[in-house]
Amino acid sequence: MIHVKVPDSLARLGTHPVAAVLLVAAVIASVVLARYFYLGTSLQTYDVTQGELVQSVVASGRIMSPRRVSIAAEVTGRVTRVLVEEGESVRRGQLLIVLDQSDERAAVAQAEAALTQAEAKIRQLQRLALPAAEQALLQAQANLRQAEQGYQRTHALVAKGFVSQAQLDDAQHGVDVAQTQVRTAQLQLDSQREGGSDYEVAQAARREAEMAIRVAQAKLDATEISAPADGTLIARSVEPGDVTEAGKQLLLLATAGETQLIANIDEKNLAKLNIGQEAVVSADAFPDQRFEAELFYVNPGVDPVRGAVEVKLRVPKPPAYLRQDMTVSIDIEVGRRSGVVIVSADAIHDLETDQPWVLVVRDGRAVKQTVKLGMVGDGAVQVLGGVAPGDRLVPASNGVVLAGQHVRTVVAGNR
Repeated sequence: MIHVKVPDSLARLGTHPVAAVLLVAAVIASVVLARYFYLGTSLQTYDVTQGELVQSVVASGRIMSPRRVSIAAEVTGRVTRVLVEEGESVRRGQLLIVLDQSDERAAVAQAEAALTQAEAKIRQLQRLALPAAEQALLQAQANLRQAEQGYQRTHALVAKGFVSQAQLDDAQHGVDVAQTQVRTAQLQLDSQREGGSDYEVAQAARREAEMAIRVAQAKLDATEISAPADGTLIARSVEPGDVTEAGKQLLLLATAGETQLIANIDEKNLAKLNIGQEAVVSADAFPDQRFEAELFYVNPGVDPVRGAVEVKLRVPKPPAYLRQDMTVSIDIEVGRRSGVVIVSADAIHDLETDQPWVLVVRDGRAVKQTVKLGMVGDGAVQVLGGVAPGDRLVPASNGVVLAGQHVRTVVAGNR
């Protein structure tokens, strides 16, 4: 049998229950503290590893088409039909809007009637007036020959004294009149022929009528508004019955073509951006689906209000669910290094300063170690000096462990 000698002080406490409880609690606390300082705090750490580090710039952007076309009426009129809805895809030449056409159709009919009349005038010249003028010229020429023959006979008789000089003068007058008739008939014929004045007047009337038809038809065509290119209608501000003015936007068309993304990047990342860099993109509406993009434009200016620079990316293979102005998250890869020493950014103290440091576990103690950092990736940082692969680091978020303190590492964590 083992005999335990209880000190008189403890024996006396047996008669005081509260004091006994306090004493036991003090003993337990002493044991815990002793274990804490001599055995070390148990905590999870981050491993220092070696591998590939990717640096990226993340931004929020939106889908945009390279060109937007404002569709408006060329004439003022009342809208009778709107054949498309907002969000609908259209093809080049597809009819979109029709205005009232009653006045324009009447103008076309009137111009066509004028053309018919002008063409009838030309046919009349060719089939009636021109042959009549030719016959009139032949008749005048025959009359002239007859008058000249009569003059010759009268002249011979006057020489023989058979007729008077007055008769010769009458014969000469007849020749003069016949010559005038020939010239008049010739002029009339020339005017009826192609190139003549009457013919040109008739041709001018026909050209004027044709021009009037083109003008009237153009106004009629302007009452039908068609799509100028393939694309998607992203805005509609017209309904049947509206009276629209010339030049007022009725529809907004995002033309089909290369899908692009536009985003604003913090100007502090400007030095990291280069044309041709690849990006991974996801739409906010479809976060689990990703697609590729390529940086092709960096605005040469910086927005002084937001401190940001505008960038554009092209999407070589856009998924079918993309829509104009859809919000997307863009992850642009701006750097990649292989075979480098990597630590979690959560293990770095004073990461944004020029003297970063870590708590590295060495021989069971947390040791403060300054580190030299390189490229910063997504949640990880390249270390150029101070620690080596295999080292274990205390998370910077652990405010309990201090430099020099005993620690016990359990399951090492990585990011």
